[in-house]
Amino acid sequence: MEGSTKRPRPNMFLLKNKENGDFNQYWYSKDTIEFMKNQVEKHSKSCAFLSTPSIYFSLKDKDIKGNSKVFDYDKKFYKDPNYVFYDFNKPEDIPTDLEGVFDFVVIDPPFVTEEVWTLYATAAKYLLAEDGKILLSTIDEREEFLKETLGVDKKTFRPSIPNLVYQYSFYANYEDEEFDEANPEIPEFD
Repeated sequence: MEGSTKRPRPNMFLLKNKENGDFNQYWYSKDTIEFMKNQVEKHSKSCAFLSTPSIYFSLKDKDIKGNSKVFDYDKKFYKDPNYVFYDFNKPEDIPTDLEGVFDFVVIDPPFVTEEVWTLYATAAKYLLAEDGKILLSTIDEREEFLKETLGVDKKTFRPSIPNLVYQYSFYANYEDEEFDEANPEIPEFD
């Protein structure tokens, strides 16, 4: 059809799931979800999604999704066969059959303290296979701690989280040229 423009498809997860302040849920923007989903689908065969249901439920690759698990405290996701109830305060409660199973872990805790990050790092190390990849987002003040704890480096591309009052950065323990570009959704400050 001449002159028509194709409308971008909405993210179904964002349409169906409102943020829950009781769980400190703040969803990434549609474009940031797409960026993260692409990273997982490009670099993974099986992924542990720690407190990142928006990324898990946005996967298009059925094989990766089938080999992955979404670890979350919010029980509204329990009907999904790959849902694992996850209380970050109890990483020792992660099922033993999941130790070292995943080649990729995506992490976005509801809180950004070192104490909380220590618990998430414990879970990530437990779930990751040897040489597994990590992608996470948090505040810049955690950069040195996360480099020491998980071996991740801060990236240029930053996530957009529309309803969060402060800016997060991405950190990863692997390279990808997409990390080298600025996110057009994030205003640049000098």
